[in-house]
Amino acid sequence: MEVAVLFAVFIGGLIVGIPVAITLGLSSLAYILLAGIPPVVMPQKMYAGMDVFVLLSIPGFILAGNLMNQGGITTRIIRFANSLVGWIRGGLCLTNISASMLFGGITGTAVADAASIGGVMIPGMKKAGYPADFSAAVTAASSTVGPIIPPSVPMIIVGALSGISVGQMFLAGAVPGILMGLAMMITAYVISVRKGFPRQPWQGAGEVVRSFGGAFWALAMTFLIIYGLLSGLATPTETAVVASVYAFVVGAFIYRELPLRKLPGIIVESAVASAGILALVGFANVFGWILVSERIPQALADAVLSITDNPILVILLINILLLFVGMFMETIAALIILFVPLLSLATAVGIEPLHFATFAVLNLMIGLTTPPVGVCLFVCAGIARLPLAPVVVAIMPFLLTNITVLLLVSYIPALATWLPSLLTP
Repeated sequence: MEVAVLFAVFIGGLIVGIPVAITLGLSSLAYILLAGIPPVVMPQKMYAGMDVFVLLSIPGFILAGNLMNQGGITTRIIRFANSLVGWIRGGLCLTNISASMLFGGITGTAVADAASIGGVMIPGMKKAGYPADFSAAVTAASSTVGPIIPPSVPMIIVGALSGISVGQMFLAGAVPGILMGLAMMITAYVISVRKGFPRQPWQGAGEVVRSFGGAFWALAMTFLIIYGLLSGLATPTETAVVASVYAFVVGAFIYRELPLRKLPGIIVESAVASAGILALVGFANVFGWILVSERIPQALADAVLSITDNPILVILLINILLLFVGMFMETIAALIILFVPLLSLATAVGIEPLHFATFAVLNLMIGLTTPPVGVCLFVCAGIARLPLAPVVVAIMPFLLTNITVLLLVSYIPALATWLPSLLTP
């Protein structure tokens, strides 16, 4: 009875459009009251979910990304990407995707990527003659690369949940992220050739050098983060703080596009975004605790293992489940609720935890571009001033491309594990 109410309130809340964090909280509270559990358990479990040291890095990375974005990074990265690939047929599509790959190494969040890159590229692509729906679709699809290429907020969450090294998680996402970006660039190029999209004239090697010089300090931030983690000089939380200080110095004193008067607003904006994520973590932890107490994850694992213990089929079933969940649930909530039980299922059939964590995050990133709850779809459709339907149709080739990459990463573990094994003891 209580479990039925839990899921009824949760699904009902999602259907009527209540934010996921609030829906998780309301459904958990309904269960606790019906089950006769003291309500004080709810704040206790919320605090337990948020009281993880590595989660302190999330506000730092969000602040660093906002500082760099306000400090002139977006235009410099787009200029550098355009100097490299703008001369190819459909060059602005390729610039959009490559800029997202570079920008993803700074913000760690797909929505920030979609809003920042999209705010510049979607109007620019429309003006150059690209269809509005295609411009929005390319931007939404490419924004999912951000949380795969390090740093990555979802991977920080996974590290907190599982004990897997955040540094190793960051490294594990590098190759899949690059592969995902390149695959989307190939798809965009093929579509551009078929539809005769425009290209820009080659601007010369001098422009490549000049634009790289302009973007150097922004791009160096990614290497600063990775070096800090791999060298052992800093924890993820300390690295996030250093990245924030670095972002402030670059934006205010090197690029000189970050006025000090904007700093309080950026800090407040970052605090609000961080609070939203941590509240989601807290509510999702309560929901996850209820599921564990009802042995639902164990029942799920037993049900799958009763069908098959073949790793190939188990990976396929996990991917289908996560793709379906990603269509309706926010990424972080889905990770907190499903990651640990699915990790137990994966390790039971011999799948390495780091490998599983990588394709699970990649899978849920794809969910950001699938209706009905694809956040990046809504952001890009809003920038393009279009209803959602034409953007969904236009993004289908990129979704198929990303799912193909997901299957490659799922069934070729070395794509995720090679770089961490090479660069860490």
